[in-house]
Amino acid sequence: MNRLLIALLGGLVAALVPLHAHAQDVILKGSQVTESALIDALAVEGPQGPAGAKTRGFAAARPSSPGTPAPKPGPGKASLLITFETNSSELSSETMATLDVLARALQSDTLAGFTFKVEGHADPRGDAAQNLLLSQQRAESVARYLVNKHAILPERLDPVGKGSSELMNRNRIDAPENRRVTIVTVKG
Repeated sequence: MNRLLIALLGGLVAALVPLHAHAQDVILKGSQVTESALIDALAVEGPQGPAGAKTRGFAAARPSSPGTPAPKPGPGKASLLITFETNSSELSSETMATLDVLARALQSDTLAGFTFKVEGHADPRGDAAQNLLLSQQRAESVARYLVNKHAILPERLDPVGKGSSELMNRNRIDAPENRRVTIVTVKG
């Protein structure tokens, strides 16, 4: 009986962990995409402690005025709802404006010491292999724009195609949130 109870509880915990992790995702679209919102979402606890924490008598450089609290570590992940033409990795002017805001956040002192995965996602319409390739091309297109237009160091960005493996809206496969780019902070 105890083994059965332990197995059931273990299954329940395993089922809840992905839900909790998914609840941590920050989804930003339209006017929600601001430099401060991105910094809040992407700032994580680094090797020296929370963003802005004092270490061995000195404070990590942060753009803040005296008396302003240091930013709290965020989930380290931000999903940006950007759009592409069907079967294309070309950036739209709306997407470029969103990426311009992202670039300013990545250049902030708070995020300067981190590297980031640029995860491309696709909806599941079409061939799985083609969706994986397309999501990789989209991630690379975003990274290339950030490097070429905003001089973000290429070694700070790791473009990764996820295909349709991580849907946000399973009820509507063609939902825009399934075609997104997710920026994930990689701890240094």
